Amino acid sequence: MKQGQGLSMNVIIIAAISLLVLVIISVLVLRAGGDVSTGTGCEGIGGQCVPSESGCPDGFRHDVVHNCKGRENEGKICCIPENFE
Repeated sequence: MKQGQGLSMNVIIIAAISLLVLVIISVLVLRAGGDVSTGTGCEGIGGQCVPSESGCPDGFRHDVVHNCKGRENEGKICCIPENFE
């Protein structure tokens, strides 16, 4: 076996390990990214998603900035506590 052949095998092994590490990091980042949209939604900030026709309960006000996300919340509005800044 020549010296050049051993070098290319090392490069292949290092590339495979690097690719595996990249895939693992990508999966971890993508999983954590899902929590961002949940945390910044209506319920993530302490609000409630209620049907738009019923309006916000006492002590809550309608918030137009934060959305009620997801299919189960279609047609609902975000109500946050009145003292929420």
